[in-house]
Amino acid sequence: MHEHSAHADQVYESAQSAAASSPVVASWRRCMTMHRLVPEDKRLPFRLTEQEFKAARERSGRLVTEAAEELDRLFLTVGRAGCCLLLTDREGIALERRGTSGDDKDFRDLGLWTSSVWTEASIGTNGIGTALADERAVAIIRDQHFFSSNIDLSCTTAPIRDHRGQLAGALDISTRREDMTEVTLAILSQTVREAAMRIELNLFRSAFAGARFVMVPTDSGSTAAFLAVDRNDIVLGATRAARHALKLDDRRIAAGIPASDALRENQQAADRELLEVERAALLRALLRAGGNVTLAAATLGMNRATLHRKMKKFDLH
Repeated sequence: MHEHSAHADQVYESAQSAAASSPVVASWRRCMTMHRLVPEDKRLPFRLTEQEFKAARERSGRLVTEAAEELDRLFLTVGRAGCCLLLTDREGIALERRGTSGDDKDFRDLGLWTSSVWTEASIGTNGIGTALADERAVAIIRDQHFFSSNIDLSCTTAPIRDHRGQLAGALDISTRREDMTEVTLAILSQTVREAAMRIELNLFRSAFAGARFVMVPTDSGSTAAFLAVDRNDIVLGATRAARHALKLDDRRIAAGIPASDALRENQQAADRELLEVERAALLRALLRAGGNVTLAAATLGMNRATLHRKMKKFDLH
């Protein structure tokens, strides 16, 4: 009980401090100022009625379908380690769950169950709600949760985006293990991010069935940057990573853009052609001058030093 009281005091002090600026403290502030929550309150997340839950699953039918195999694969990896998996929609509604029967009671008592709503407004700072609010992967460890009643829980969550790069839901791994370390949670965080990325690619391929898929080179080396292209080389869609890399948006895609233009292949080809033309001109001038650099430079209308630099550039020495 004292532990819960101390946690509530920490939340109040940190959230009210002008100097504090961590993502967790920012979430605590949202919980207090936007959602009017108090950390010492003991509560479970909101639950939908059966009819409301059915409607939510129907709205996210494609997400549920394309995530099913990945959820099963991920659960085989982490399920026996005392972890629970939740797949939610963009509103934080738990659509699918994976867990072992031996852990079911503990997780159900915390509200980690289908039809529960894991937004910050519903249950304060938590992996799912904060990942959806910030639109980025997060890990919330024990006393980083807003409510004192959730400080035994650790969770790591990655957002899932649809074929247009818009937020579609979230994938979460939660555990109550007391021996959970930051290193172990970091491994789980990487695992959940990779699983979320594979679900995103499933959604993308499903949305553009029959299209050709082109991987886009990125500075970050992302393996999630893809274009969907039709048989006329016109871009049909792009993943979020591809949109960022190529500066694409819905308007440009809807207007129609050839994949070669989006990838700037025409410009690259033109640049290579110009270089080849320049190299050929230099080589001809040198051959006609019998290798005399001064004479060749005069023929080309440049000084000797410039020609030497170009000869080095094109390996003509």
